[in-house]
Amino acid sequence: MVNMHNKKQTGIVSLLLIITSCLLAGAANAAVIASVDRANVELNESFTFKVMVDTAIDIEPDASALDTDFFIGNRSQLSNTTIVNGQISRSRTWTYVLMAKREGNLLIPPVIVGNEQSEPVPVTIAPPSNALPGEADIFVTAEVDHDESYVQAQVIYTVKVYRAVATRQPRLSEPNISGVEVLVEIAGEERSYDAVLNGKDYKVVERVYALFPQKSGQISITPARFEARVLRDGRITGRKIFESAAIDVVVNPIPPPPDGFANAAWFPARSVTLSEDWSREPGSLPAGEPITRHITVTALGQLSTQIPVLDPAVSDSVKIYPDKPEFRDTAEAAGIRAIRRDQYALIGVVPGDVELPALELPWWNIDTGAWEVARLSGTTLSILPSATAVPPPVIAEQPVPQEEGEAVGTRVVRSDFWLLVSEILAAVWVLTLVAWWWSGRKPARAPKEPEAPPIHKQQARFLKAARKAALAGDAAGIKSAMLDWGRLQWPDDAPRSIGIIATRVSLPLSTQLEVLSSASYGTGDKSWDGAAMAKAMRSFSVLTSEQSERPTDTLPPLLPEATVIS
Repeated sequence: MVNMHNKKQTGIVSLLLIITSCLLAGAANAAVIASVDRANVELNESFTFKVMVDTAIDIEPDASALDTDFFIGNRSQLSNTTIVNGQISRSRTWTYVLMAKREGNLLIPPVIVGNEQSEPVPVTIAPPSNALPGEADIFVTAEVDHDESYVQAQVIYTVKVYRAVATRQPRLSEPNISGVEVLVEIAGEERSYDAVLNGKDYKVVERVYALFPQKSGQISITPARFEARVLRDGRITGRKIFESAAIDVVVNPIPPPPDGFANAAWFPARSVTLSEDWSREPGSLPAGEPITRHITVTALGQLSTQIPVLDPAVSDSVKIYPDKPEFRDTAEAAGIRAIRRDQYALIGVVPGDVELPALELPWWNIDTGAWEVARLSGTTLSILPSATAVPPPVIAEQPVPQEEGEAVGTRVVRSDFWLLVSEILAAVWVLTLVAWWWSGRKPARAPKEPEAPPIHKQQARFLKAARKAALAGDAAGIKSAMLDWGRLQWPDDAPRSIGIIATRVSLPLSTQLEVLSSASYGTGDKSWDGAAMAKAMRSFSVLTSEQSERPTDTLPPLLPEATVIS
């Protein structure tokens, strides 16, 4: 009995060791990526720091090194599963609200997850603003990251509204851009945070735009204009206007191409990288068997549709079949990060070694004002003879004894007859194969696509998901479901945050949404009542523009997702 008990304990310990080893192995192979929502921050301003692992693991990150230079506020985590073309990818993201303890060019130290760690992230902490606007209850600032740029090069335009008092009916006008034609992209969601200027507490709403001038010349941006009715001592004042300074940007023409790349496409960006992956190891490839090659171009400070097409030229020994490329744009503190992913199917046709040449992509660095070249090393494919290529059997001819001349003549006639018969049979067989192949090409009747459920049923599903998330204490789930509901409720003016939704719905739901928004983005009280939130969602009404008279710290959307201003 003792031996059996010891064996059972030994088995349990072994199982736990195996599970722990698997978790550590998963963490060892995981890529840890760190990023911030803003790279330039003033002292006493909070910002968001995210740590993402590209696999699903249960190991918590070690963020203790952050305490040296930063105060750590609210923390949250999110697990994500994505299915693309049948391939499942999982990731996990931890979010920290940080505030710097000192000024200067700081490095957010690496965060350790298992056996891996993130790269340091630089942030610039500027001294607190002591300008006169900081003494006002409400003021607006606007700035660009480059006051001189190039055609199609990204210019980051940032607008901030500072409010130390409550407002009603807030409105931030669209930026009026004159001069050359400009493509305007919204660089991420609206950000809300707290700031302290000259000892005064402010609620800050920040919007970032990526401007892409399409011609050389100059663009002039009129002052950012904020209008609101101010609430003072319980009384509502008349509507007031607050403006930032005007901004001018010089747009230079496209410079000459770099040496050795006379036909280089104009491609300005902040950084560019090339990478590739294969469906399997590309070393040896039997002739006739396909292999898939993915080539990915990643650019910071540019749109994915502007990434030049690479030409993965190969010899006649390999057939190449391109597929439809994938495009993706995401917003970061430094602007738009663009990704173009091309897929190619390669089939070797002639045995032997085939050199796939290196790929080079010239690009203009908008930060240094110089040409650079992104490179992807070449690859050698060894095309092997096809494993299914079997030579036809050789049948030895049997000597035919010759008899009389008449008999020989008779055999010749009989041989021609059977040759004709065999040719006819072969032709019939080929026609049969063609008919069978053609019948297989008949397109199957496409199944009738199911009709989308009515709008009200879709909204009911999103509200149900939001109530479920509220009862579970899932703030991210509430935000996602309510934003989906809001896109259906206001398709022409979709809200970008739950704070905006709070200005468009009746009490008590508006109050609960404002509390959740403040708990998520502010540095004050982080508590919110999930039960009260779920109860408020059961009965509420949508306000008209005339009914929206409640104080709010949120702003309506400034621009649609993409706007061309000329």
